[in-house]
Amino acid sequence: MEPASHARPPPPSARASSPPSGVAPAPASAPAPASASPPRPLSLEARAAALHHDAIVIDTHDDITSRILDEGFDLAKPDGPAATDLAKMRAGGVTGEFFSIFVDEHYYDHPSSHVGGAARRALDMIDISYQQIERHPDALVLATTADEIRRAKQDGKIAVLLGIEGGHAIENSLFALREFHRLGVRYMTLTHTENNDWADSSGFAGPPPKPTHHGLSPFGEEVVREMQRIGMLVDVSHVSDETFDDVMRVAKAPVIASHSSARALCDMPRNMTDDELRAVAKNGGVVMVNFFSAFLDPKFAASMGAFMKKHGKDVQALLARHAPDAELRAALAKMGFGEIPNVPLSILVDHLEHVAKVAGVDHVGLGSDFDGAPAYPVGMEGLDDLPKITLELLKRGWSDDDVKKLLGENFLRVFSEATAYARATKTTLSGDGDTRTIDAP
Repeated sequence: MEPASHARPPPPSARASSPPSGVAPAPASAPAPASASPPRPLSLEARAAALHHDAIVIDTHDDITSRILDEGFDLAKPDGPAATDLAKMRAGGVTGEFFSIFVDEHYYDHPSSHVGGAARRALDMIDISYQQIERHPDALVLATTADEIRRAKQDGKIAVLLGIEGGHAIENSLFALREFHRLGVRYMTLTHTENNDWADSSGFAGPPPKPTHHGLSPFGEEVVREMQRIGMLVDVSHVSDETFDDVMRVAKAPVIASHSSARALCDMPRNMTDDELRAVAKNGGVVMVNFFSAFLDPKFAASMGAFMKKHGKDVQALLARHAPDAELRAALAKMGFGEIPNVPLSILVDHLEHVAKVAGVDHVGLGSDFDGAPAYPVGMEGLDDLPKITLELLKRGWSDDDVKKLLGENFLRVFSEATAYARATKTTLSGDGDTRTIDAP
């Protein structure tokens, strides 16, 4: 909220006054003193820095949570390779960062008494996020509304928000969905790289999985309705085209794609078609562009495909046992992953501009996927590099207002509208909650 304005006294030169005793008043025709020379216009770099500093900057997908939980990583103790830490968030001007509550499908498919299942994994990740906030209260604050993100900006803090990646985390329970909302989760990606029991996925880098439901099952439709009723954003990143179409048919409030790029520029099922971009715009939602090089550039994607064909079994074995990030990076380097030529920053900005052109400048934002992918554009390796995007957009002729929309205002609008829709239902979280369950297989 803006502070109330107060009338200020006029400057001394405008106040009525009498000349000091013994001094004759200046004649009315006396020439005015020479004015100071006009200030020099800011350089483009200085203008970009000032704009980025003033803007609300929101990144809707960051996988650092997995390292925090699995490796004991602390945001105040950077280790270099991590794209996310307190220093990098500050240097990048971050206002709001969504910590990904990423639950690998393994936890749903193979629960155990030792590590639990999908919901247990999600709960552990939520608690470790709270732990970071409570360890660093001078820097971090939990946010669950758009107003709380704006308040964090005013207070000079970084708002931490929570988003579940993979709808299997709710274990087919609308009761669990509502409990996650109580804990602060404000979006859920309906699928990850595999189909779940009520929605089909786009897969990862290859062809999509064989459809199970041809979109959303009837229970999947109830999940979308319940999410919007309680004010949890529906995230269409990772979903199949048929699932996307079903979401657009069912949705009554704006949706988001938390980390998706443009399929017209990089033809992968994981990316969004132009028709899908236009559908999100018609819905009033926002597409947050992913920074992963394989989703940006078809040449990099082809090289990565060849790499995975050669080393895929070894990589999958590392992922299956949740190898620490440092070990995974070292193994990939030994296999030669770093020899794949990376993409320039300009290609990432091309995707941002494409989404803005097709969907409209009110429907594009940033969803980095930092600390969740093995390669990012040159010069965009961490959150401290985000100001480079602002500079590049200004170089391409974007207005200050449109840059601010992309950096965070578009997401804030969608977040506010989704919250307003939930309030308009005039229902209670659990008292009016849907108690339907998924049909037994």
